[in-house]
Amino acid sequence: MTSQILNQLWSPIAALTSHLEGAVNAQICVGISNASIVPEKPRVLVQIYKENHSHHFVSQSGAFALNFLSLGSAELIRTFGFSSGKYINKLENIPYFTKITGCPILDNCVAYLDCKVINAMDCGDMTCYLAEVLDGETFQDISLLRIREAREAMPVAWNTEWDHHNLNNINTSRKIIDNISYVPWHTI
Repeated sequence: MTSQILNQLWSPIAALTSHLEGAVNAQICVGISNASIVPEKPRVLVQIYKENHSHHFVSQSGAFALNFLSLGSAELIRTFGFSSGKYINKLENIPYFTKITGCPILDNCVAYLDCKVINAMDCGDMTCYLAEVLDGETFQDISLLRIREAREAMPVAWNTEWDHHNLNNINTSRKIIDNISYVPWHTI
């Protein structure tokens, strides 16, 4: 089945952080891809669901940071991925610093990329952002966390919560996935 193939295409898990008008937010971003082979022009593609609070922040500010996680920071998947930043400050008790874009960079991440959006494509239920990597650093020489590893390490209750959250997202996406805008991206 195609789902067996597609399930192997998930990228490393990263906390995507953003800021807008003095507020900060974080979400779990699993759709990340390298988008350049030119060393002096590093770029990434990220997919952000339109229903996520971070989508508004990124679309308005044109910036985000990717904070790559390890098994040691897997609890952040629950903190950032199972609730909305519309209702709580997900970064309230999480230590971070900022670099070029002003987006939060988590103190305990494995590595980060600080990024500026340069183009976008509407995908119906999500937006795929092309971003220039302005800065980045690796803090720990370990493998980046993948979904399979995270799910195997999580308590059963968290996996159940994850499945419930994903089912709600899938049902929302089904309603809007074909509503694609073909208006070209414009620079912020």
